[in-house]
Amino acid sequence: MDSGVVSQYQLDVQDVLMLSILVLYLGMFLNRKIRFLSDYYIPPAVTGGLICSAVVALIYSFADLEIRFDLQLRDILLLVFFSTIGISAKFRTLVAGGKALALLTVIAGVFLVVQDITGIGLAMLLGVDPGFGLMGGSVSLAGGHGTAIAWSDEAAAAGLEGANEIGIAFATFGLIAGGLLGGPIAKRLITKHKLRGPEGRETTIIDAAPRPEGDTTTLFDSLTAILVLTICVALGGFVNEALFEHGVVLPGFLTSMFVGIVITNLSDVFRFRIHRVIIDRIGDVSLNIFLSMSLMSMQLWILSNAAVAIVVVLMIQVLVMTLFAVLIVFRAMGRDYDASVITAGFVGLGLGATPVAIANMDSITRNFGPSSKAFLVVPLVGAFFIDILNAATIKFFIEIISKWLT
Repeated sequence: MDSGVVSQYQLDVQDVLMLSILVLYLGMFLNRKIRFLSDYYIPPAVTGGLICSAVVALIYSFADLEIRFDLQLRDILLLVFFSTIGISAKFRTLVAGGKALALLTVIAGVFLVVQDITGIGLAMLLGVDPGFGLMGGSVSLAGGHGTAIAWSDEAAAAGLEGANEIGIAFATFGLIAGGLLGGPIAKRLITKHKLRGPEGRETTIIDAAPRPEGDTTTLFDSLTAILVLTICVALGGFVNEALFEHGVVLPGFLTSMFVGIVITNLSDVFRFRIHRVIIDRIGDVSLNIFLSMSLMSMQLWILSNAAVAIVVVLMIQVLVMTLFAVLIVFRAMGRDYDASVITAGFVGLGLGATPVAIANMDSITRNFGPSSKAFLVVPLVGAFFIDILNAATIKFFIEIISKWLT
């Protein structure tokens, strides 16, 4: 093989699916064996996917062979996952959050803007593409891996080289930072302000959820769940095309999620049962295989040119999150014990994902006492509102960047 000439090898859909599952198994195995990975809730897909992409990069560097992946199935899995998010959004549950939920949602919306302004501003100071700063803002940090990958195609189309890899890098390190920061910040607030949790053990919203002892699902339940999800994907695509014809451009996952929200709340009106356990399982499988496919297909060699900028942006974003959590979130939520637990969760949301937020809050409540308010409000913001707010915020800044560049 001639030096400098890179050959290509294409993996088809079936090969990519098989490899993605094997990569997930590898991630699960390593997460069980390496305590750091489990302590900070690193998704198995991230663990296994990064190893696979590193191997792919080594093959590219030393064997002059680029392994390419057919990712058609990945794009469908993204739509399925966000459809499950929509189906989980019951209006009656959202109303139960009350004033605290509304206030935290507004705070989250403000923070998304601050995070994007920070990222774009740093990109301009560093002399790199403003789109790089947006990927290093709410797209990857508050949005997480799924949102980063979902928006990477649009960023790449706008001229940002390596958008997918950059987004995944920010999302991965943001996930770790969110887990590392949340607990210490809340503990500092509790100590400084001499806060105390309630005595005894209360039942949180998480504990109150029904937990079936056995698998009671039927074939009818499974088929119904699959049918509802396919309707969300198909109808979401139809809505997306209709909006596009009227000049409104939205990512496909967002319209699928909105269709899911409508369907799940209409199902309550017409007493049509959608089995949540099955929906959650499908969502979990879809997300993990989606992430596995995305991470194992990363072209890591592209990241080498942006390594310094990524580190700088991440460090500043972590500082901004710390200041915002202490000075805004804690004070706005009441400066009490519940506020400190909510602050820990908010750090997890703003830099990582909902599971990180819950893990942060759990570490605090296990040591200082329960907080039903935090466990009700934070997961609702993370599972529903922040995705909608983030999509609107990202779209707003994309339009600003586009007009500014032209």
